Amino acid sequence: MQNPPPVQMSSQPPATVAKSSTGLDENLAALLSYVFGWISGLIFFLMEKDSRLVRFHAMQSILLGAAAIVIFVVFWIVAVVSSLVVGYISGILGGIVWIVMMLVGGALGIGIFVAAIISLIKAYQGQYFKLPVIGNYAEKFSTK
Repeated sequence: MQNPPPVQMSSQPPATVAKSSTGLDENLAALLSYVFGWISGLIFFLMEKDSRLVRFHAMQSILLGAAAIVIFVVFWIVAVVSSLVVGYISGILGGIVWIVMMLVGGALGIGIFVAAIISLIKAYQGQYFKLPVIGNYAEKFSTK
């Protein structure tokens, strides 16, 4: 039986991950900004003083959570009013409108969840991943 070849040691030092002012690794703090939605985003945004990456992802988490709340409140109002109006004309059509609105609302919820997961992954990779529309605002607000 042959001996395995000797293990060669790398002459390069291990890659270091920058620390944030929270004491966590920068990419971990950016990831945690998304875990509990806008609440964790707000906590990290207020705590972080040094890391631009953490502040960006924390602000994007806050804006994504706020946008989700606004979208769902408006969507719920439209769904209720439209199903009541159509339901006044025909009960069956009102039920159909309600079902369609709930399916569309579910699709919106899944879309927001997927956006949060993608942002979470990109944050852990240390990348500045900007979501459409709110990413530009997050960049603007996080650099102040």
